[in-house]
Amino acid sequence: MKKILLFSLLFFAFLQAQNIKEVLLLHSYHKGYIWSDDISKTIEKKFAPTKNIELTTVYMDTKRVSNPKYIDNLAHLYKEQFQDRKFDLIIASDNNAFEFTIKNHDYLFKDLPVLFCGINNFNKEILEQNNMSKYTTGVVEQVDLEKNFELIHQIHPNLKKLLIINDKSKTGYAVKKNLEPIIDKYENKFDIEYIDNLDIDEIKEKVSKLEKGSVVLFVLLFKDTTGKYFTYKESFKQIRESSNAPIYGLWDFYINYGIVGGLLTSAIGQGEAVSDMAIKVLNGTKISDIPILEKSPNNYIFDYNELNRFDIDISKYLDDYIVINEPSSIYRDYTKYFVISICIIMILSIIVLVLRANIISRKKVELALSNRLEFDKVLLDTIPNPIYYKNTDGKFLGCNLSFASLVNKSRNEIIGKTVFDFFPVEVATKNTGIDKELLETFSTSTSEFTFYTSSNNMKHIILNKAVYKNSDGSVGGIVCIMDDITERVQQKQFLIQQSKLAEMGDMVAAIAHQWNEPLVELSAQVQDIQTSYLLKELKDIEVKDFVKDSMIQIKYMSRTLSDFRNFLKPSTKKMLFSISKALNEINEIIGKQIFYSNINMKFNYVNKNEELLIYGYENEFKQVLLNLINNAKNKIVDRNKNTHDKGNIDINIERCLNYNTIQIIDDAGEIDEKIISSIFEPYFTTKENGTGIGLYMAKVIIEDKMRGSISVKNKDNHVIFTIKMPHKKV
Repeated sequence: MKKILLFSLLFFAFLQAQNIKEVLLLHSYHKGYIWSDDISKTIEKKFAPTKNIELTTVYMDTKRVSNPKYIDNLAHLYKEQFQDRKFDLIIASDNNAFEFTIKNHDYLFKDLPVLFCGINNFNKEILEQNNMSKYTTGVVEQVDLEKNFELIHQIHPNLKKLLIINDKSKTGYAVKKNLEPIIDKYENKFDIEYIDNLDIDEIKEKVSKLEKGSVVLFVLLFKDTTGKYFTYKESFKQIRESSNAPIYGLWDFYINYGIVGGLLTSAIGQGEAVSDMAIKVLNGTKISDIPILEKSPNNYIFDYNELNRFDIDISKYLDDYIVINEPSSIYRDYTKYFVISICIIMILSIIVLVLRANIISRKKVELALSNRLEFDKVLLDTIPNPIYYKNTDGKFLGCNLSFASLVNKSRNEIIGKTVFDFFPVEVATKNTGIDKELLETFSTSTSEFTFYTSSNNMKHIILNKAVYKNSDGSVGGIVCIMDDITERVQQKQFLIQQSKLAEMGDMVAAIAHQWNEPLVELSAQVQDIQTSYLLKELKDIEVKDFVKDSMIQIKYMSRTLSDFRNFLKPSTKKMLFSISKALNEINEIIGKQIFYSNINMKFNYVNKNEELLIYGYENEFKQVLLNLINNAKNKIVDRNKNTHDKGNIDINIERCLNYNTIQIIDDAGEIDEKIISSIFEPYFTTKENGTGIGLYMAKVIIEDKMRGSISVKNKDNHVIFTIKMPHKKV
């Protein structure tokens, strides 16, 4: 019966895995741009209850760079990036992404359905390109300028002047075109001044000189005439601080930063509408049966603080509207506190009951364990081999007289201590690692270690370990039986132990070096979340993103330890392994990090149809690759931190007569010729907090352990690391 249930679970899990739907969300702009972020968060929220949708998000960054060559390069990059991905649906956010998708539909997304959102000045004729009408539907972004003018005129019947602030972005031009007939209609009712050709200081000066009876309509300002780029908050904040006149807007992402409000275009509304369409398509609805939503889902939204500041009663002019930052009533406040108090009391009561039950259970277990230990004392003391047993925390629960004699301690001095109290750190650390693995796998283990007694006599011991369980079925800990084989293998084991300890020391240093960057990123993420909290901009979704990003780094650090675990085992042997497999696993670890560092990393296989092999230690070889690629990435990031230029890392793989060659090339600038001959020396570093162990360890692994060679040279402002590895046993 159990086998049938297990088979059923596996079968349904297989069916669920087969039913995964992959969706690509292609943003025109960049992460951190509030419009794009709100669309992404809304889509993710709508998709969350549907467990079988896997969402991949890509940013084109066309607010910052949008020349034709860049767009063509993106198409080639995505072709390479997604060549092994099978998407079920494409969502294009804003005009640049939509136009890119139409142009490259056959090249990148052949026969795939496409949904769009956030499209300005939508014209159905665009769907005639590449026969896209049968693949496409979506949500139009439509700024309702007419109704916003009507609203401003109603609220301010004695309006003297309306100052319109805009930029010359693609969206800004679209709004300007739609503004022209409306300005003509209202220019006889009040003075209208439109500006999109001033720098930020000139705009601030003009706003500061507005007379009483003036109003500002803030459209967009991401770049002024000097070419200076602003975030949505930076530009608006400066205008808001300079203005004593009420400011109205067209997009909801300004609503919490000082605009009075208006009939606002909502990124959240766009995201909700396109998500609903996406779920229908993924559930089998034909895209041709879903009409284009040409009426933009806009809402009248106002800020209570700004309404109060300018003494505006919006209820005189509108019936259906939303007011944010409105103070809650006393009744609501007390109701909230009452509910919170009840919840806290219930939670505390449950905790008390759970703790009480736990205490009762522990007392029963302790009694049973005490009886068991009393019997074990007599049994174990009759066995000449040293024996001990310890709990899951690594603390000794008991031992026989032979083990007490081995460590020259009384039984009472041993109980409650750990192996670190009686054995060298290296030995204790290795045995703790073995114990941890045993507790996870419930298997047995045989290992060896050299131990020096208090009289400085060497003992070579074989450890036979197994996990034991308590009478209630829970894991009790580990029992170990020792076998003293000192006389047989003393000299041989001494040499082996020395070599092993040296290797372990190198690998511990390498692990510490490898962890440096994840710890820096975790520190940066903590600072970001603190800054958001202090600025009162912290949202639940941002906390979730913070936790998610932090867990990625932590899991990466955990995987780093797992990668080195096999190297630390005494049974590690050389073997033939695939270069492409090693590189693919490295790319899995750092590929995303490289991409988001604005670096293009390419793997160039000269022998494309041939599987190239290396004879050596696979895990250590991957560590060398990680070290070299991370060093190249850090150099590029340091060089480009103020320029946002794109960096390149090329990895060339080629088969030669007696060896395979791997070249790692970066364009971050040459290494100073004065130090290039010293970079492989131990503890040599140019970084303020560097250890100098990374490249030294790479040389030890490649040349000493794997009989290969590693070298470095400068060429045409590039740095080239060359690794030559034998592809057969040497």
